[in-house]
Amino acid sequence: MKHNPVGWFEIYVDDLQRARTFYETVLQLQLQELPDSGGIDRQMLAFPMDMETYGAPGALVWMKGFAAGGNSTLIYFSSADCAVEAARVVAAGGRIHKPKTSIGRYGHIALAYDTEGNLFGLHTPPSGRSEV
Repeated sequence: MKHNPVGWFEIYVDDLQRARTFYETVLQLQLQELPDSGGIDRQMLAFPMDMETYGAPGALVWMKGFAAGGNSTLIYFSSADCAVEAARVVAAGGRIHKPKTSIGRYGHIALAYDTEGNLFGLHTPPSGRSEV
């Protein structure tokens, strides 16, 4: 395989604007509306993406009849120091599941819940290199 195995991710939410505010606050980025993403039955806000760089693009998604939380997929956002973003989680309306924790030679992680009940991760590679 000559590419990363994850090609796209979607985080399902119940309240798109609340989730937007949460992720924009915690990750200090701006989400962009994806036009023609389904109209009244589906709305999407994309995370910033550059198809020529490392990592998988993705979006927050509200879809009629599809509730947030309780899924078994865990997305990790890259970070120079995951403690920084983790420190913003509670103020943004989420909660910490696991604070910054060493994963040995693979760096550090923190786990948190967003405003919609979705568990997500923050990952810092060894020596603080951000893969973003």
